[in-house]
Amino acid sequence: MAATDVAISTPAPIVSVKPLALRSPGRGIDVQVRVSAPTVGSHLPIILLSHGSGSSLDGYGPLADYWAAHGFVVIQPTHLDSRTVGLSKDDLRTPRIWRYRVEDLKRILDQLHLLEAAVPGLQGRLDRGRIAVAGHSFGGQTAGNLLGLRVLDPVSRTEADLSDARVKAGVLLATAGEGGANLTPFAADHMPHMNPNFAQMTKPTLVIVGDQDEIPRKYQLTVRGPDWMAEPYYLSPGSKSLLTLFGAEHSLGGITGYDVQETTDTNPERVALIQRVTLAYLRHALGIEDESWAAAQKALSASTSPIGRIESK
Repeated sequence: MAATDVAISTPAPIVSVKPLALRSPGRGIDVQVRVSAPTVGSHLPIILLSHGSGSSLDGYGPLADYWAAHGFVVIQPTHLDSRTVGLSKDDLRTPRIWRYRVEDLKRILDQLHLLEAAVPGLQGRLDRGRIAVAGHSFGGQTAGNLLGLRVLDPVSRTEADLSDARVKAGVLLATAGEGGANLTPFAADHMPHMNPNFAQMTKPTLVIVGDQDEIPRKYQLTVRGPDWMAEPYYLSPGSKSLLTLFGAEHSLGGITGYDVQETTDTNPERVALIQRVTLAYLRHALGIEDESWAAAQKALSASTSPIGRIESK
């Protein structure tokens, strides 16, 4: 199907402000944040967008810009594992990078008033009752924690509930499945946080996977194939939807950025489909309107030459 089969609203001009620093005691450095928002409109819903390993607040323009142009305030932190931070593997914070990532998102929610005041023209326009979280790859696990996903902390050996009542829905893109026997020996030794438990991830979530996503080989994460990335859908309870993209690899056609090196499967039509489907889903899941989501599902199921499929439970 063509992505244009999924109808969407007319985009608005946006403003993007960076970097905004949020005080972060105990983190070593403040969280650097980017905020993108439409220049018009009120009661704007919010998306926290968590980047994949090594990226930063400058990544994911195809998603952040699109969502902002269609009525959302998009907030992107730079996590400690970003290449722009340059944290050493021997740094004492490294074993708990996964936890610092989750705390970054919670810190944003705690200090929304500061970010709102720092962006010209944004004051008084946020809808704090409609907050979603999204993440790609490692960012998907980070976002998932706020939705109810739990991680067995490799340091404390405990599994904490890090969900956040302020977050109502989520989008997980190319996110890892369960750990254990699914991990390579390298991942089990060097990434012990890769052991998510989806049993308590009850909040409405759209999971997006590529059926050719083997994950870049250099990461050596799993002995499984692309079906591993669908586990956040199959292993979690509650209202969930799964968008499977045919032919898509880990960057899902280029969501990480325009012309970035890690995109091995550049496909503008696929990215356009992700843009439209995620927007329609979030508007549905946050109670804004349901027509777009119903139309997106119908368009995919009715197409004679689809580039993806949607299923829900």
